[in-house]
Amino acid sequence: MRAIFITFILSLITIQQSSAMDRITGKPFASRSRVIAAHGMAATSQPLATQVAIDILKQGGNAVDAAIAANAMLGLVEPTGNGIGGDLFAIIWDAKTQKLYGLNASGRSPYSLTLEHFKELELEKIPSHGPLPVTVPGCVDGWFEMHEKFGRLPMQTILNPAISYAREGFPVSDLIAYYWQKSVPLLQEYEGFEETFMPAPKAGEIFKNPRLANTLDKIAKEGRDVFYKGEIARDIDAFMKKVGGFLTYQDMADHKSEWVEPVSTDYRGYTVWELPPNGQGITTLQILNILEGYDIKSMGFGSRQYVHHFVEAKKLAFEDRAKFYADPAFNNIPIGWLISKEYAAQRRKLIDPQQAAKTYDAGNPSLDEGDTIYLTVADKDGNMVSLIQSNYRGMGCGLSPSGLGFIFQDRGELFNLEEGHFNTYAPHKRPFHTIIPAFITKDGKPFMSFGVMGGGAQPQMQAQIVMNIIDFGMDVQEAGDAPRILHTGSSQPTGSKMEDGGIVYLETSIPYENIRELVKMGHKIQYNVGDFGGYQAIRYDSDKKVYYGASESRKDGQAAGY
Repeated sequence: MRAIFITFILSLITIQQSSAMDRITGKPFASRSRVIAAHGMAATSQPLATQVAIDILKQGGNAVDAAIAANAMLGLVEPTGNGIGGDLFAIIWDAKTQKLYGLNASGRSPYSLTLEHFKELELEKIPSHGPLPVTVPGCVDGWFEMHEKFGRLPMQTILNPAISYAREGFPVSDLIAYYWQKSVPLLQEYEGFEETFMPAPKAGEIFKNPRLANTLDKIAKEGRDVFYKGEIARDIDAFMKKVGGFLTYQDMADHKSEWVEPVSTDYRGYTVWELPPNGQGITTLQILNILEGYDIKSMGFGSRQYVHHFVEAKKLAFEDRAKFYADPAFNNIPIGWLISKEYAAQRRKLIDPQQAAKTYDAGNPSLDEGDTIYLTVADKDGNMVSLIQSNYRGMGCGLSPSGLGFIFQDRGELFNLEEGHFNTYAPHKRPFHTIIPAFITKDGKPFMSFGVMGGGAQPQMQAQIVMNIIDFGMDVQEAGDAPRILHTGSSQPTGSKMEDGGIVYLETSIPYENIRELVKMGHKIQYNVGDFGGYQAIRYDSDKKVYYGASESRKDGQAAGY
């Protein structure tokens, strides 16, 4: 039986390698060519959203306008990953000031929900669905913050495409149909879900959401206050009272996004940028800092040494993620030390080059489920937007406020219920967040805007993208299509502790001989489908003055330019 399994795996590897290697361009892993354009580029996880972004650019909108339009469209066509009931983060390159700007548009927990209430319910963790994990949806405020600072076109023009598609309908794409149908058994019992999101459409079927169209139309005409202080906020308050929830009008009215300074590390002459916590972005920087001490290129892509050292670096970074990453308004997080080269050198010494570790401790400096969308847009003036937005667990908590056409996120599930932890639940606090946009500059100029959606996989995949391009010389499309490494089972900000080394999942094209050696080193190797993230990217060539766009084959997405 084992011999049959090995033969099957080897056949998969052979199929993957032969189908990729016969590209005449000689790019071993690229599923298709890069998209190249000079005036503008958009890459999203759904082709209709990409086309909306391009249309906005052609109407004279800039990258921020197009990103908002694409995000609104994705909330309609991809409700299995995002929507106006969720949160948003963005990194924006402004060509005028030649500077990066970071936006944290994540919501806070309800004032009226306390840690004591969870104790009274005798809960050890916050449930994934229902009213308890609901936090203030930050997306809409994020749109208006971006638009006020950088936008060009009226918000009505920006949101009109999503409003029109919501009224007239759109054909549901393959992966979205799959995840939608998978969500129904879990969520159909929750208030309001059936009204808008059932029956689950099949691929190619037309879906309409007139309730969302009406909501977006009000937002376009009346601004962000209708959502946070007006009619919609009052509707949300009434709905939450009806279902026994805790989110109130006051929670909505007090919400405000925060402009933050992106943080960075140098990786072999390139500067990789992330947003500081409450997100997990600096995990990518910690992984890269540890791995910069090795000659990754000479190890070879997919080699046992490369896979082993990557997994161990990830384990180390995730221990700090579990201990320190949380809302900085409630904690003094040692970000500078965590992303320093000195600290990385200390952590690197803990890696045994021949043996997988079962457990690590977090440093002492002086999750994986979820779904998301990532998009990136660039315009003719050189502005670039790296934006990520999510409901957290696919279609969120399952609760859909009557008549509004969207679902609330369940991001509060990622709080810890243990007293004394950085990420312990408290009222009006932002939970630990998994969604992270990324950006790379070279010599102070934009090099690449990119992201990889997928819960706790995101920093792992981001680090691999960086190494694929810088260490292994892949282009922007091949870097996303190349087979990935996914490690699960690390310690979590919610309280769990890694004691058994976790599990390493490998996509095909990793030679079986290497896998066999990894098992001998103590790694638990398994195979998986669908959990390796979803990548989009735009690379800027300052010499040729062109953009290279990429959208990988694991999702329904598309990169397009003009």
